[in-house]
Parts: sequence; structure tokens; C-alpha cells
Amino acid sequence: MAFIEKGQEIDIEAIKAATQLSPEALRKKEARDRELAAIISGEDDRILLVMGPCSSDNEEAVLEYARRLADLQKKVADKIFIVMRVYTAKPRTNGDGYKGMIHQPNTSEAPSLINGLQAVRQLHYRVITETGLTTADEMLYPSNLVLVDDLVSYHAVGARSVEDQEHRFVASGIDAPVGMKNPTSGNLGVMFNAIYAAQNKQTFLYHGQEVETSGNPLAHVILRGAMNEYGKNEPNFYYETLLNAINRYETMGLENPFIIIDTNHDNSGKQYMEQIRIVRQALLNRDWNEKIKKTVRGFMIESYLADGRQNQPEVFGCSITDPCLGWENTVALVEEIYTTLTK
Repeated sequence: MAFIEKGQEIDIEAIKAATQLSPEALRKKEARDRELAAIISGEDDRILLVMGPCSSDNEEAVLEYARRLADLQKKVADKIFIVMRVYTAKPRTNGDGYKGMIHQPNTSEAPSLINGLQAVRQLHYRVITETGLTTADEMLYPSNLVLVDDLVSYHAVGARSVEDQEHRFVASGIDAPVGMKNPTSGNLGVMFNAIYAAQNKQTFLYHGQEVETSGNPLAHVILRGAMNEYGKNEPNFYYETLLNAINRYETMGLENPFIIIDTNHDNSGKQYMEQIRIVRQALLNRDWNEKIKKTVRGFMIESYLADGRQNQPEVFGCSITDPCLGWENTVALVEEIYTTLTK
């Protein structure tokens, strides 16, 4: 048992220097970031969609998706605000499988972290500068936050990480919204404790230095369903669960109550077409209850160019991790959401 150094020392600042946003691109990003913050704080009543591929497995396919999504965003901008999923690190249940672009930037080649770090940075940079969209990523490795802290506009803490103290404390210092998922067990208390920790000041060791954070008032809920002890998925987007989550927000006195429903994972049982039904049900629940309408104002949707998934990267724009809605179904769903909100 040992740690064995591999390859050259990685200079994050040198990697970042090659992909700095221009003053104009930065101005546009900051404007969108202000809009996003206003949505989560309740000052802007538009619906937030955090959507895109399960994993960013192919740069050109992701960019093609981004270009299409940017055009779609323009058509629905008065009711819907879209942040694109550019997920570059993937948690694996048992450590096996594709671990994301950060580990393996080219799926046909061997893993390379130095190339992966450069590829991650470049992909976020290209989506922002070439389409005008802003991006979301999962904070799987808190130590890697410095790689994208000036590019990523929305961070997610996943179901397997939400109980981890370092994730919670780092989230408390991020100057951007952080969505905290419920753990795979479905225990909402764990998730709300994570949000409490993230919204408050923390002092801890980070990158070899004692740091103090200011707290992140934009840390919030993502409901992604659960898996019980028998391996059966248990959705948590239903009416009573939403009211329970809202009640916990009120009881704990947390800032900016905001709930995103993750329409895939254990809410859909990874049956990707179920995402459509889940959105419809959530929109109905919003109509039935004013508290739900005020608090449930976002969806996380997994979509790509082609429907479903594949084991090997053979079909351009088809996921090699969890199954996703294809482009036609994506457009239809976003347009349906828009029409429902317009009524």
C-alpha cells in the first residue's frame, strides 16, 4: 500500500492562464451569474433548468449540444433560465467505469490527468465563449475547485459526497450557487445539515492553509430520489415529499429556500423518458400548492444529442454513462415547460 507519484507536477495556474475569459466574455458571464443568483434568491421568478449530458464524454458532441441549447435558451428566455451541465468528473459506485473527462479526456485513449485537467478547463471555456451559456459541474473533488472557480457558474454536490465535511465546508466559500443532493439513502436530514453547513461560516484547512469562509446563502436542495436496502428506487419528487422539504427549510431557518428536482437518477430509476412525466407532475404540484410554486423552481435534466446510452462511444452525442433524453425530446420538453408556464 503506497502513493506512487506519476507524471509531471501539475501547474494549475499555468493551465488557467491559457483559458482566461476576455473582458467582454466575463461581462456576459457575470450578467448571467447575477440572473442565476436572483432566481435562487426569489427575486426572479423564472424556472431554472440545469440540463445537459450525464457526462461530458466528447468535446465536439458537447459543443454541438451547447450550440443547440443556446438557440433554445433564446426562445424561452422570458420564462426559463438554462445553465448547461458540463459534468467532467463522475462518481462511481464501486470505483470502476468511466470517471469523466478529468480522468480520461479521450475515451479511446488511456487515462491522463494532466491532459484531463486541460480538457476540462478548455471545455468550460469553449461553451462559455462560443455559445454565451454558463455552465454547471459536479464538485466531486473539492481540491480541484481552483481549476474552474472562475468559469463554472453552478456547482453540485452529489449524493455520495453530501455527507462529507470537506465538501460542505468548501461549498460555504464558493461565490456561486451550490446544489446539495440528498444522499442515496434518501435521508433529507443529511442534505439539510449539509445546506446548513454550507450557508454558514467555516474555518478549515484547504490547500495547506487555514481558511475562513463567509458562508454561501445560495446553497440549496436537489431532490434526486433514493435507493432502498433492496435496491429499489424510491422517488422523492411527490407532493408530500416536497411539502416536507419546504417545512424543513422553514424549521431550520435557512436562507433562500429553493428546490431543484433531479428528474433522472433514482427519481426516474434511470428510465430516461420518465423525466418528461416527472417534470409534468412537478408542474402540476406547483399549480396545486402556493408554497410548492414558490419553492420548487428548478429541474435538473439529463439530455444529449441522441436518446439513451451506449457501452462504447460509437454514436455521436449518445451518453456512455446514464441514459439521456435525445435532442428532439429535449426540445419538446423545454417547449412544453414554457407553454405550461405561459398559461
